[in-house]
Amino acid sequence: MPGTETIFALSSGGLPSGVAIIRISGPAAGHAVEMACGRIPTPRRAVLASIRNRNSEEIDKGLVLFFPGPNSFTGEDCAELHIHGGRATVRATLDALAGMEGLRPAEAGEFSRRAFLNGRMDLVEVEGLADLIAAETEMQRRLAAEQAAGGLSRVYDSWAKRLTHARAMIEAELDFADEDDVPGSVASSIWRDMQALQQEIIHHIAAGKVGEIVRDGLNVVIAGPPNAGKSSLLNHLARRDVAIVTDIPGTTRDVLHVDLDLSGFAVRLFDTAGLRETEDIVEREGIRRTQLSMEQAHLVLLLSERPQEDWAALVGAYAGPTIRVLTKSDRQDMACRQGQFDITISTATGEGIEALLSAIESYLPDLDAGSALALPTRRRHFDNLAEALDEIANALEADGAGLDIQAEYLRLAGQALGRVTGRVDVENLLDVIFSEFCIGK
Repeated sequence: MPGTETIFALSSGGLPSGVAIIRISGPAAGHAVEMACGRIPTPRRAVLASIRNRNSEEIDKGLVLFFPGPNSFTGEDCAELHIHGGRATVRATLDALAGMEGLRPAEAGEFSRRAFLNGRMDLVEVEGLADLIAAETEMQRRLAAEQAAGGLSRVYDSWAKRLTHARAMIEAELDFADEDDVPGSVASSIWRDMQALQQEIIHHIAAGKVGEIVRDGLNVVIAGPPNAGKSSLLNHLARRDVAIVTDIPGTTRDVLHVDLDLSGFAVRLFDTAGLRETEDIVEREGIRRTQLSMEQAHLVLLLSERPQEDWAALVGAYAGPTIRVLTKSDRQDMACRQGQFDITISTATGEGIEALLSAIESYLPDLDAGSALALPTRRRHFDNLAEALDEIANALEADGAGLDIQAEYLRLAGQALGRVTGRVDVENLLDVIFSEFCIGK
């Protein structure tokens, strides 16, 4: 459980603003409101009150709310001061709170951390809340909202209950094998369910690629020989000059990127160094980074202004999906547009750009408006799910080793699932997870 300190912070973002919300949480939250406003308002009722400093000088008038624990965001007594969002006003209010005994400024993510420690949220919900705050596209918002609301946690909790039930049945057979009301064998019921659970986790992990794309974006690398129009395409799609464009081969030396919103999904476009043989050490490093970016891409746009380009030579060892793009179509003779390419574009005239964007969209996940997004999104989710899957497989394969050994494997599988939601053994993760939050959340 958190300590006895009461914390406070600005929770409503940058200043100046129309309204600023200062959040207070801890055992002295009610006393702090009484000291600043003269009284504690009726719980969960907004009251207009004067906010005063220790000398009883009025700082501002605003709405005051009080939320007694445990039915609050953090599970502790909480209060909110909704005041005018001027810098001087907020600073004076924060100074007044800092001068009260037992109060201190909150650290990054400390409100959410207290909510977790008080059982108001689990780790998956906390991570969903962090993603919801950072969401920039509609699909990121939907994914984060699903996790923050406990959609993914309910899946994991249901799996954990099935593992617990299986262990309980095994323990019952081990301890009360001679009793008439205990089944003589758990194989027909328990192990069939464990096999079904194994398949559910396999499918869940496989769907994780969709979750990663929704959360982090579809990584699209623009590759091709020098002067193929890669940087021009990046600038055209970004609608600003992100990359330097010249007629000199090798101008782009490093990997640049811009983020787009396509159909509610985040798409991250990477401009890369031109692919060619060169003796320039710096350019060779840029080409190495291009090849590395291609290995990590979900999709590669291969650009060339030559209709008869050797696309296979350009793609190299990359084996993922590609879209072959013939560039500078405004300079191409129609009779010369004969080659193995998918789309022709011109950043000068805009020809083919919409077709290219539609082609990129076809590689986005197919999620309809009503589909649930209970998908794993983080590496720690995948690692613990894989461990749980391995332990279930061990239990199923240990048929001849005895029920006690199989029960132990199922216990380890339950522990791995518990680490995803924060039920067990996650203390070393807390600092990392809550450091993602801003002060005041």
